[in-house]
Amino acid sequence: MEFFKSMEPLMAAFWYVAIPASLIFLIQTILTFVGASADVDTDLDHAGSSHDGGGAFELFTLRNLINFLLGLSWTGISLYNVIDHKGILIFLSFTVGIAFVYFFFYVITQVQKLAEDNSFSLDNTLYKKAKVYLTIPGQRKGPGKVAIHINGAYHELEALTLGDAIPTGEEVLIIKIEQENLLIVEKINQ
Repeated sequence: MEFFKSMEPLMAAFWYVAIPASLIFLIQTILTFVGASADVDTDLDHAGSSHDGGGAFELFTLRNLINFLLGLSWTGISLYNVIDHKGILIFLSFTVGIAFVYFFFYVITQVQKLAEDNSFSLDNTLYKKAKVYLTIPGQRKGPGKVAIHINGAYHELEALTLGDAIPTGEEVLIIKIEQENLLIVEKINQ
């Protein structure tokens, strides 16, 4: 406690905030890496209510409070001897604390984009346009191939037509899926 007695009150206040906020942040980080982070965040604006899953974008959460306090306290400690005017130091510390919260929102948004399911499903091709890659023989005489872009990826898929043969380079519409992996297409009238 001698460490705090020799400090000016504002510097001691920054340290009193920084130490517990840093410890809680460390615990949250460890829990995040072991996969428990979704269950430990607590809503401060709904006392006693259970967490409803919107955690990252709720303003009043324990995680956001800790991020704010980290930015506030460590900015105050770091710049205490650099900025003489204590009002400016406090304002800057609050600003950095708010920036920490917004930075957290940005990081979570980017991480959630990684969690999107962009796996390919043949069902995603239905009623989409494709280009004939290998000629499709007419009247179901055999498969040809079509090229299609789905979810930003290029796919070459086998296709049949019920009508006349469709040559390479023609644009077609996928109208049906048969046998779980064969597309039925028709020529788009141009």
